[in-house]
Amino acid sequence: MKIYSIILAGGSGTRLWPISRKYYPKQFIKLAELWGASLFQNTLKRAILISKVEDILIATNIDYKYHCITQASEIWIKLKECQILIEPMAKNTLWAITFAMKNIENDSLWLILPSDQVIENEDKFIITINESKEIAQKSLITFWIKPFCPHTWYGYINPILSKETPYKVKEFKEKPNKETAKKFINNWYLWNSGIFLFWKEIFFSELKKHSKAIFDIFERNEQEIYSPYYGYEQTAKWEEKKSNSKLLFEKEKYINEAFNALPDLSIDYGLLEKSNNIYVTPLDTYWNDLWSFDSIDEYLKEKKWKNNNLLEVDAKNNFFIGEIKDKKVAVIWLDDCIIIDTKDALLVSKKWESQKIKDVVNILKEENKQLVNFWQTVYRPWGSYTIIDEGTWFKTKRITVLNNKKLSLQMHYHRSEHWVVVDGTAVVTVWEEEKIVRKWESVFIPSGFKHRLENKWKTELHIIESQIWDYLEEDDIVRFDDDFWRK
Repeated sequence: MKIYSIILAGGSGTRLWPISRKYYPKQFIKLAELWGASLFQNTLKRAILISKVEDILIATNIDYKYHCITQASEIWIKLKECQILIEPMAKNTLWAITFAMKNIENDSLWLILPSDQVIENEDKFIITINESKEIAQKSLITFWIKPFCPHTWYGYINPILSKETPYKVKEFKEKPNKETAKKFINNWYLWNSGIFLFWKEIFFSELKKHSKAIFDIFERNEQEIYSPYYGYEQTAKWEEKKSNSKLLFEKEKYINEAFNALPDLSIDYGLLEKSNNIYVTPLDTYWNDLWSFDSIDEYLKEKKWKNNNLLEVDAKNNFFIGEIKDKKVAVIWLDDCIIIDTKDALLVSKKWESQKIKDVVNILKEENKQLVNFWQTVYRPWGSYTIIDEGTWFKTKRITVLNNKKLSLQMHYHRSEHWVVVDGTAVVTVWEEEKIVRKWESVFIPSGFKHRLENKWKTELHIIESQIWDYLEEDDIVRFDDDFWRK
């Protein structure tokens, strides 16, 4: 029996600030000491062990679309744009899953995978999924993990215990307080892994039965919400779409209004807690969703990993992650702390208090939104840029353009730019003139001039960009043409 896969990749990962930022969250981060590849890449490789590449869908948002495509290509997996389903706005897991399932035409069996989990011993994982296929034809299937502490962030499952698995689920309890979590563990409750196996017809039958108001929203707006404009863009039709831009704007406005009216609901609250047709089977392998720095600390202890850049003097049980390679951090008379050091932010927290990072993020949203949204390295569909230095009237960047990619045709009102090619060969357009700029050559772009940077070759292009004038923020961009549908 064929299994298709849906990967949920729309989370913002704010609980791991400052290593996770809004426009480059934890599922896409590649920290060598933790994962090597990103969590998204590992999830995609896991899905391919169960489904064919063409039978995998990614549910995400427009800001992460090209992260998904680029990171897939880095591990030699070619995803088509039609496999990336774009949610108009984030409304938690019930909407993400329903949105993805609605985009599937045939009645079929689907494995739902979060993109931010660590799963080891994947041979056992595949066996567990395949052994659950038969019962998934009649019931909703989720997978359980044996709790090892009274965690307040995970959902809990109360199973009807029997001699054989899967167990029928008696009830779901989502994110209890610590005292309630202790009672759950003493009464043999299980953790919900967030991994599901759903037959499409069964899923929508249960949704209609237990959350008809939600089901009706999707049924009523099906024609508008599941538009080819979201997720099924065909860049070859750019001119046709551009000529119908007013129609597309009205459709986008309608869809946003429809989604804005939806309540923020996880699948646990919106469906699983209400359904009486759910079975749970054990996920007999190492699992961790790395939701916080405390859980990363637990994971690394399990792997017996030691950070040689952390020096402890009369101190113990501290956890450190640093962005700068080989930077030493010394801790004296300080125990049980989390220290996260990036080029533009430093976080120090007592262990098991890191959930309060969300309070820091909320403050920063008011004071310095850029620190919440971006790293000093910012990833774009065409590549990335890193801010090297900046002052009142200048900003210097290192820009990387991937092979066969180009930036938008654009103009700036408030800055001029000077580009120096340090590796590769650039194709630079200034107004209507196209010129080749080779290694160690440069070009100047005055304010108000239309321009474009392109890499037509198979190797990466690296340039140093110096910006000067009175306003140097990213919103001073007027786009005239763009391969990636950005406004």
